[in-house]
Amino acid sequence: MVEKLFFANPTGKDFHYLKYLPRDYNPAQKYPLIIFLHGYGECGPEDGSDLDQLFHYFWFGRARDGEDFPCIMAAPQIAKEHYWGSYMESLNKFLDCIIEENAVDTSRIYLTGLSMGGTGCWLWSLGSPERFAAVAPVCGTGVCWFGFMLKNTPVWAFHGDQDDIVPVDESVRMVSKVIAEGGNAKLTLLHGVGHDAWVHAYKGRTLLDWFLSHHL
Repeated sequence: MVEKLFFANPTGKDFHYLKYLPRDYNPAQKYPLIIFLHGYGECGPEDGSDLDQLFHYFWFGRARDGEDFPCIMAAPQIAKEHYWGSYMESLNKFLDCIIEENAVDTSRIYLTGLSMGGTGCWLWSLGSPERFAAVAPVCGTGVCWFGFMLKNTPVWAFHGDQDDIVPVDESVRMVSKVIAEGGNAKLTLLHGVGHDAWVHAYKGRTLLDWFLSHHL
């Protein structure tokens, strides 16, 4: 079941979001949680009237079409001309809210995002690595000199080697730095692929299975 909801944040930025619950959701048990951050092209109006576009970029579309997933999924949407980097405090409050209102296994929270959302994925996990059991940034920009912050967080990055929007070196530097710091990181370099690395990253259930294999 996919719902369109609103996160009201009295002390920071608020936003609309999608939430998915498994078909057999039982509040008496705990479920893994995957947070998805969209790219700049999927920013919407302030009233949340264009949340439907998020169905096309992650697993929400497949869930809407009947595929069942063994986890909770949530995807906030920010407005046009906004940037995930200015939402870090609000995102942490959003995550707190999701945990409070849903049966979340806090040892199995995962983060992914594409393009601007891939950048948001790097930034949020660098700032709050203790919150995530694993992260998967897709064609995002990182801050490689802070890569040591992720030395205890499994990372799987994706990037097309023909990306003309976000240079592939951004992912190469981030993954290399995490590895150099003794971390568990890998990069899937997609040969001949441009900026749409997400088509490959979110295909099938390979990434989902990788996420679910990790615990804090």
